[in-house]
Formats: sequence, structure tokens, C-alpha cells
Amino acid sequence: MATLLYRLGRFSFRRRWAVAFAWLALLAAAVVGMAALAKPASSTFSIPGTPAQRAIDLLAERFPQAAAQSTTAGDAAARIVFAAPDGQTLTSAGSQAAIERAVADLGTSPQLGSVTDPFKTRSVNQAGTVAYADVTYTAKSADLTDAARGKLTGVIDTARAAGLTVEVSGDAVQAASDAPVGEILGVVVAAVVLLITFGSLLAAGLPLLTALLGVGLGVAVIGIATHFLELSGTTSALATMLGLAVAIDYALFIVSRYRHEVAEGREPQEAAGRAVGTAGSAVVFAGLTVIIALAGMAVVGIPFLTEMGVAAAGTVAIAVLIALTLLPALLGFAGRRITAGRTRGRRGHATLGTRWVSAVVRRPVLALLVSLLGLGTIALPALDLRLGLPTEGTAAAPGSTQRKAYDLLTTGFGAGFHGPLTVVVDAPAGAAESAAGQVAQRITGLADVAAVTPAATNQAGDTAIVTVIPDSAPDAAATEDLVHAIRDLDGTAGAGVGVTGTTAINLDISERLRSALLPYLALVVGLAFILLALVFRSLLVPLKATLGFLLSVAATFGALVAVFQWGWLAGLFGIAQTGPIISFLPILLIGIVFGLAMDYQVFLVTRMREDHVHGAQPRDAVVSGFGHGARVVTAAALIMMSVFFGFMLGPEAIIKSIGFGLGMAILFDAIVVRMIVVPAVMALLGRAAWWLPRWLDKAMPNVDVEGEQLRHHLDRTADEPAARVLEPSAR
Repeated sequence: MATLLYRLGRFSFRRRWAVAFAWLALLAAAVVGMAALAKPASSTFSIPGTPAQRAIDLLAERFPQAAAQSTTAGDAAARIVFAAPDGQTLTSAGSQAAIERAVADLGTSPQLGSVTDPFKTRSVNQAGTVAYADVTYTAKSADLTDAARGKLTGVIDTARAAGLTVEVSGDAVQAASDAPVGEILGVVVAAVVLLITFGSLLAAGLPLLTALLGVGLGVAVIGIATHFLELSGTTSALATMLGLAVAIDYALFIVSRYRHEVAEGREPQEAAGRAVGTAGSAVVFAGLTVIIALAGMAVVGIPFLTEMGVAAAGTVAIAVLIALTLLPALLGFAGRRITAGRTRGRRGHATLGTRWVSAVVRRPVLALLVSLLGLGTIALPALDLRLGLPTEGTAAAPGSTQRKAYDLLTTGFGAGFHGPLTVVVDAPAGAAESAAGQVAQRITGLADVAAVTPAATNQAGDTAIVTVIPDSAPDAAATEDLVHAIRDLDGTAGAGVGVTGTTAINLDISERLRSALLPYLALVVGLAFILLALVFRSLLVPLKATLGFLLSVAATFGALVAVFQWGWLAGLFGIAQTGPIISFLPILLIGIVFGLAMDYQVFLVTRMREDHVHGAQPRDAVVSGFGHGARVVTAAALIMMSVFFGFMLGPEAIIKSIGFGLGMAILFDAIVVRMIVVPAVMALLGRAAWWLPRWLDKAMPNVDVEGEQLRHHLDRTADEPAARVLEPSAR
């Protein structure tokens, strides 16, 4: 592989105009396609085969008009919430007239399906201070016209002018687009780190340029995919977040190697080939691990998670391809100018890394114990990990009309109003009404029940629905217990009992994800062990690496629970409301952190192995190997963290938690595990770290990730005249 990449690097350097034009043409085509085909992102999550989905399928077969109300998918809808001025009620002449005018005006809206009058549907709270009107449309949210949205906005403005407090929720509301402050800040910090690392504006600019192009191409492809698939907004955000971080890191490794080769006296084209053949080999390995882990989310069997994983994996693949082709082409344009500022501060950085690791290996037991104790303590809150999907109370940005509508309804009708449960009673023909009555009576006696509505029965008399309003919020543990308690009533009066609705659907998705967490973790850990055994030709080094990965993941989960679930330092991070951890976040973290951890492991430990094979004593090899790779790995980790933490500046709770989780994972894995635990354990293991049974050594293929064989071959042939000729255009 290293030889093939070496040739690819030289080809891209030599044919730089053609390579650069090809990538720019591809980006332009993707942007045009996105502009023509992209549709708004979906805000719904669904999963086949869950108890809630089976109840929906039963309703679709026997009670179609009720099924439409029990699924999260379908046509656009809005809920307009009215609140009376302080000290007044909505039943006063002026307030009631304003609401009735609003309902009448909505009746003339384009694409309207129906609109309810709160005074006719009894959608006014007992105190008469809060009411709501439900609006449905005949088109999905993505297909609503500007006229329909404008009519909704105009009606709300008119009602507000009459003195009412009016807010609106639902997917018919056009979400306000926020400036990408987090992404911009992450890029700025990355630029500063690159400038400090290289001491050259040109060298710092190349990784940023390739990363922005790669992310732009990945997002454009995802935009095109929204025309054919319903993708959530989180899909694009995750792809942007991950693609930006890995693209900068991969380019950083190759540019750093290129500058090193030029400093050794090699002409630029040869330096580009060697950089891609050596550092590029490690980039391919690191990229493949991330891609495999992300694409491996498909084994969980959850469609929206598979889509997120595949989209993010595609963006990482684009980053790898750009690093291997476009980056050496850009190095061809830069030539030797990219080495400006190379010598300033380099020795100081190496000395700092060497001093750090020397202190660690002098006291390896102490360093290991402090690190394990610290990460173990941070991981303790993970024992209380609760998973759930976002509600409008947690997903909506603070200050948005959706969040205000949610809060008004909570004040007026109680927290359980947002999580009604649709109980489906499946009985013999003609027995549904009687069976539903008995089921409703049993439900009334359960804990956390605020109200139970009378049963509605289909014409055949074999299916009935009962709506249950919990006391607690949709994401509360008590609501989860209530769903299970109702399902335990299955068989009452000889009828089947199921529960569906948004709350039950979200609960089932979270439970499916929770059950898939350990199998997926086992898959990733097993894959990590095998890959690292192939790379390092050792058993103890992969074992140490996978245990360190598990430790950093556990600490990340603990930090997430402490901040987003318990509310510790929530104000510092701009978190307005705590709640369960987003149910798909742990699997995302495992897949992504696995790939990044292997990345850092390869760049740090491979040089230790090389020095040891060349005769250095074990501890000396740890010090020299660490000093060689620590500077680049530290810069890469800082860039990753700045990009991930930058996404916390956005208003969405989901994106905040993903950015925080990924940023903390890099902090724990790259800074603590790889910079302290790895050299300490390697020093304690000594020669045993590289032990491998002879029979296994013969059976294993030599993957040569760092391109060691390529370097030896090229060094032996370095006296060939062709390798000494400088291209005039690259001088």
C-alpha cells in the first residue's frame, strides 16, 4: 500500500493542475445538485419492529383515521398556543374574539387540511388562561409554500397585536437559521494551532483549505441525498463536525511529513511522494477505522442511525481522498515555500515533548495511578446514564417560539400534556368497547396518571383506543415506567394492549439503542484489537490500547451525564434544560472515538516500535518515539477539540451534546490516555510489550502502515540520478 500511495503522491504533485481542476469541478457539480434537489431536514425519528410501531400498524389496518394521529410522520402541522394577559382570562370578550378571528383567518390558508377552535374542542385549560389550536396541512413540511407559512405568521402577528401572548410549535414552523458561529470559531482556533505548529501561514493554510473543500463537498452530497431520503438535521451537522476535524488532522500529518522530507534535502516531488507513502498510509488506516466504525452502525438495525453513520463515513472518506490527492497537488503549487518558518521553535517543541515523557517514564506507576484514578472518578456518573430522544422542551432553542409554546402548555396543562400515550386495545369482534373500559379502569389505578379519556372504537368493534395523559414530562423516568406498566396489562379482558404515540415511539427507539450499545462496543473493541495487532505485531500493545479506549469512553459518558443529565456546570456550557442523554449519542461516540484513538495510537507508538527494533532500550525507545510524534498529535488533538467544542455555541441541545461529548472524548483519549497512560504502561512493560508468539507472527500479514519498507527501499536507491533532479517548477 505504501508504494502505491508513494506513486499517487508523486502523480498528484506532477499533475497538480489536472487534480485541482477535477476536485473543483466535482465540488461545483455537487453544489449545483444540492441547490436543485435539496429539501429541508426531517425532525422525526422512526424504527420498524418496535412495540409502538406494531400498534401503529394495527391501527393503520383497522382504524386508519386514528393511525394518522399516532405516528410522528405525515403532513405538516402546527400548534398555536394562546395565553391571556396577566390577570385576565381567554374567555373575556376581547380575547375570545381575537382567537376566533385567528381561527377563521387560518381557515383561508393555502394547503390547509384542518384547524381547530379551542373553545369548541375544549382546548382551554381549567383556569382559562392558556388555550391552543391545532393546524394541519395537506403537504409535508418540506413542501409547504411560502404563502402557507406567511399566512401562519400573519395570523400570529395579528393575535399578538390584540394583546394576547401567542407562540407556535410544530414542523410547519420555519426554523430560524443561525449563523455558524461554532464552526467559524473552531476553524479560527485550528488556524492558530496550525500557525503555531508550522510557523508558516502557507503551511497552516493548506490543511484548512483542503478541509473546507472536503466538508463542502460532503455537505453538498448529503443535501442531494435529502431529495431521495428523509435525513435529520443532525446528519449534516455530524458530518460537518467530524469531516472538518479529521480533514484538518489528516492534512496536518501529511504536511508535517512533507516539510520533514524537504528539510532532509529531497526535492519537492520526491518529498510529496514519501509523505503520502508514509504518513498517508497511516491516514488511510485511521480513516478506514473511522469509516468502518461509522458504517458499522448499520448492524444496530436502526434506519436513521444507519443514515447518520453512512453520511459521516462518506465525509471521512472524502477527507482521506483529498488528503491523498488534492493535498500533494497543492504542495506542488507551494513547492519549497511551505518550509518557511520550519526551524523556528521546532527544537523547543521536541524538547518539551521529550521532557514530558521523561518525567512520565521516571515515575510510571505514579503517573498511571493518577490518570486511572482521575478518569475513573469522572466515569462514575455514567452508572446513572439514561437515554432518550429530544422533545420540544429539550431540542428547541431557548428563546425560540417552539420552546415558549412548550413552556406555556406546560404551565397551563401540566408536563404530561406533551407526552400523551395512545393505548390500543385489540379485542375479538364486538368486544372492543367492553375490553377498553376494563383496560381504562386498570390504567386509572396506575401511578403517574393524570387523566384517561373515554375509549373510541372502530366500526368493526375489534379495536379501540384510549388516550392517557401522564403526570410527568415525556422524558421523565416515571413516564417510561408508566408505558411499561400499561403494556403489562396485555391480556386484560382477553384483549391485547399496546401503547404508541410519540412518547412511546421515542422510548422504544431509546431501548433498542440501549440494547445495541454493548454488542456494538464489543464489535468495535474486537476490531480495534485485531487491527492494532496487525499494525504493531504485538498482543499487549493492542490490549493496552483497547483498554485505554474503553477508559476514555467511560469518562466521556460520565462527563455527559454530569453536565447534560445532572446539570453540573450547565450554565457554564449554555445548557438551559437537563434531561436524558440523546439515545444515539453513546453509539456515535464509540464509533468516532474508536477511529480517532487508533489514529493517535498509530502515530505515537509506531515510532516507539521502530526505535526499539533498531536496538534502542525499551524506555529509551518510548522517550524517543514519543518525542518524535507528540508535537503533531498534540496539535491534532487541539484542533479536534476546538472544532468539536465550537459546535456547543449553537442553540440546538442535540448538537451541543454531540460537540461536548466528542470534545471531551478527545481530551481524555489524546491528552490523558495517549500522553500519560500509554508511555507509562509501555515503560512498565518493557520488552514484553512487543511479545508475539512465533507462529502468530508468521501467520500475520505485514500491513506496513507507516511505510517502513518503502522508506528503506527508497533510502537504498537514493543515489539514483533521477531521484536527485529538481523540477524547475517546484523550486
